[in-house]
Amino acid sequence: MSGSDPGLGFGTVYHPEPEPPRNGPAATVAPGHLRGLPRRRRPAMIALAAALIGVGILASAALYHRADHQVPVLVVTATVPAGSVITANDVGTTTVVAGPGVQTIPARQLSQVIGLVAATSLERGTLLTSSELTSKLAPAPGQDLVPVAVKPSALPASGLAPGDQVLAVATPGGSGAGATVLTHPVPAVVEAVNTVPDQSGDDVVDLLVPAGEGPAVAQQAATGQIALVVTHRNGP
Repeated sequence: MSGSDPGLGFGTVYHPEPEPPRNGPAATVAPGHLRGLPRRRRPAMIALAAALIGVGILASAALYHRADHQVPVLVVTATVPAGSVITANDVGTTTVVAGPGVQTIPARQLSQVIGLVAATSLERGTLLTSSELTSKLAPAPGQDLVPVAVKPSALPASGLAPGDQVLAVATPGGSGAGATVLTHPVPAVVEAVNTVPDQSGDDVVDLLVPAGEGPAVAQQAATGQIALVVTHRNGP
């Protein structure tokens, strides 16, 4: 046959040569073995990625709470003296971002607050708290409530505040004018303070004194010869 090897009775068979490896010599793989799997990612890289994802989630949550989670609460809309009954004109609502430790009353309790008594002086524009409210008017059983007109010179320069504990003492004049009705100091608790002087220029302080002591304190206060000695401050 033409084109064939004289020593063989068959045509020439074409055997293609294997293509050379692109990146160097081909790795020899034994028959029956699989090619090795890629190396796993480093644990440190995985941990770093997880940490970054966690930080992103926390930052997003903080921003969400700060921007959108405002709380409706009660706010004082008019100055209320201590001992006064709270009306609808004294309290309103507002929204604040209340962080930890901030004492507030939810706005939904507005109707429950109306009719309560201010346990201390309430200043306009401040947030209302439960510690500033009471359900009972003074005096309590076993107490007398006595309004005392006191000269500013007979009061501490730092002033008085509701809850302060004082002693009501007589201050007879050097000339002996005026009878001394109060023969001993009387312990009292300041219920309210009116710092706007009356027509005589005196400040008015409401005192809670033990029952039975009220008449003597009132009579002594009428002489104008009385002073209040602070024994304990209501506060830190």
